Amino acid sequence: MNPPHRIAFIGNSLPRHCGIATFTTDLQEAVAASEPDLKTSIVAMNDDGEGYDYPGSVGFQIRDDRLEDYARAADFLNDGRFDVVSLQHEFGIFGGEAGAHLTGLLSRLTMPVVTTLHTVLSEPNAAQRAVMERVVDASARIIVMAEKGRDMLRMVYRLPADKIEVIAHGIPDFAFVEPDEAKARLGFAGRSVILTFGLLSPNKGIEVMIDAMPSILRRRPDAVYVVLGATHPHLLREQGEAYRNGLQKRVRELGVEDHVVFLNQFVDRETLLGFISMCDVYVTPYLNEAQMTSGTLAYSFGLGKAVVSTPYWHAQELLADGRGVLVPFGDIVAIGNEIAGLLTDSARRQAMRLRAYASSRSMTWEQTAARYLTAFETARRGRVLTVVSGLAQARPFPQPSAPPELRTEHLHCMCDDTGLFQHAVHAVPDRTHGYCVDDNARALLLACALGNAGEERLPEPMTARFASFVQHAWNPEARRFRNFMSFDRRWLEDVGSEDSHGRTLWALGECARGDASLSRRRWATALFAEALPIVESFGSPRAWGFALLGLDAYCAAVAAPASTLRLRALLADRLLGLLSAVETPDWTWFEEGLSYDNARLPQALIATGHSMQVPGYVEAGIRSLRWLVRVQTTPAGLFRPVGSESFHDRLSAPKAFDQQPLEATATISACLAAWRADGDPQWRAEAARAFAWFMGDNDLSVPLVDLETGACRDGLHRDRPNENRGGESVVSYLLSLAEIRQLSRMSGDRPKLAPLRVLHA
Repeated sequence: MNPPHRIAFIGNSLPRHCGIATFTTDLQEAVAASEPDLKTSIVAMNDDGEGYDYPGSVGFQIRDDRLEDYARAADFLNDGRFDVVSLQHEFGIFGGEAGAHLTGLLSRLTMPVVTTLHTVLSEPNAAQRAVMERVVDASARIIVMAEKGRDMLRMVYRLPADKIEVIAHGIPDFAFVEPDEAKARLGFAGRSVILTFGLLSPNKGIEVMIDAMPSILRRRPDAVYVVLGATHPHLLREQGEAYRNGLQKRVRELGVEDHVVFLNQFVDRETLLGFISMCDVYVTPYLNEAQMTSGTLAYSFGLGKAVVSTPYWHAQELLADGRGVLVPFGDIVAIGNEIAGLLTDSARRQAMRLRAYASSRSMTWEQTAARYLTAFETARRGRVLTVVSGLAQARPFPQPSAPPELRTEHLHCMCDDTGLFQHAVHAVPDRTHGYCVDDNARALLLACALGNAGEERLPEPMTARFASFVQHAWNPEARRFRNFMSFDRRWLEDVGSEDSHGRTLWALGECARGDASLSRRRWATALFAEALPIVESFGSPRAWGFALLGLDAYCAAVAAPASTLRLRALLADRLLGLLSAVETPDWTWFEEGLSYDNARLPQALIATGHSMQVPGYVEAGIRSLRWLVRVQTTPAGLFRPVGSESFHDRLSAPKAFDQQPLEATATISACLAAWRADGDPQWRAEAARAFAWFMGDNDLSVPLVDLETGACRDGLHRDRPNENRGGESVVSYLLSLAEIRQLSRMSGDRPKLAPLRVLHA
């Protein structure tokens, strides 16, 4: 299906003064700018019969209290043959009880609707719940701007996770600048500027900040608090400027008139960015936790400002991990202390600014528009997952999706004449961190995997380069492999980790069994035999597991001596002993914590037991793998790899983030090993579920792979994908794809793959 060419947006629109109007306009402009042939139009909501001097991008207007306008808007959209509608939902901008008039429009539309929820109520009344349920039922996709929104939709409204996407609030792509120039231009030179902006209303907590000013001034006498923004139009109609006047009276009572400035104006984007640029600290002292998103917070964060905020939902997520400061609601002392602390500690303030700016690069409107376009394409395909008997399965289509083609362009880009680079900055190889034997051993595994019928082999010079790196990593004096090499080909250590040694043995075993070159098979056989014995002294369970996987291939290729067979059994017995020592009714695992490459441990036992005909190894491997699969499956049936934040936890459920491709690859391989051992088709379904994580069936509903180049993002943070696409990630994805493609060729009953979602490079 072709991407959408005509997209309509329903919501408020500039020049109407409100956050939804700004968001709708910014999103429409960003989407329109993303594709030269894309046609967009806004259906604008008007309040109380008022009209606005709209630009040409507004194609239709709805008076919020006129039901007939909603019906005519549906006709406008249907007759205009729009491919998809992007609805901006907030209860207060639509007419009828709880905005019920909107549902009449949605029921008439003939195209899919993608709804962005700007508010998700934790305790809706009956009318609000009824309207929300009708809106989400009419929507092909639901977008929220914070993980809290996803959680509440699942808990309060029982939405399936696969229908929800989290896309951060967009921000302008503005340079990181120091505030001095903007201060001079706006008349605040030589002052320490604290800023709040947005439509003025009592829930913003401005009075708390005013009350904190005397304590701030004791430590920073040059401080000034700028309150930028017009009074909210609804408040202005009902009360006039009573609220603003009350705030100004409080300023006078505290004697801080020279240090608090009210600018009663709704400013355009250019002016707004200038004011944000000049501030040293941005503050959102909101009084209520139940705020799902704040455009003012997103913009200030995106310009790299040190932010102090109360812990409403959006701020909790955006400012975590040192990206900002959170203070209790209404706590005058705390907010004063934190702001004064930042204003008197320039090094801390600058570090916080840099963290915020770096973290926000995936939030630019260009990036946000790309994610919305992906959601629009998904909605048009109409493919969603349903949970059937605890398994996530794709709904049947006329032509079931086959695995994608295996493309190696990015792999080639990540290599030079030394080997595979470790890291990338976005898709650009990063020479700073050089190379490691871990990744080059994985690449050698991939070269062997692509020797299967139906795949195009890697070029011979590339495979030889990976093998050469492994050979050069061997330190015969220490009987160990080195791991890290700088870009100028200097080894950074004499001995690498036990895990890197075990993984290299695994690659050598597979090379000995399946490499296309007889000479290289002989080389791998000899080096494997030389490097194996020291593994007996290792204490790492993963090193044992990797070595066992190498032994499985090695012993299939050569007549192994008795000493090798003895070591093979010893390593398997060690894993079995660990499982017996640690396992409890609720914790079927080899260690008291989950770490990286977890599924390789049960895979090693399953493969070893299957080859050696030792049922006890197979049973233990399958039992532990079944437990691991269970803890890596969300309630909605999505694969969720063990998050790296869990790596130091003991006997506790794994954390959700950060998620890495390595875990999906290990799970796929282990599940297919289990399927080959016991023939249970559920293992194939579990492998397909884990592979679907790459394609976008994950907690963020974001594809990690670029189907055109074979690139793979480095993982998922809790609020965004990691845009870097390094060596480990591309090899992990290609190894998994090779396995899934081989599985597809083995039987006409193809694994049930999720619909493919294209990551645009």
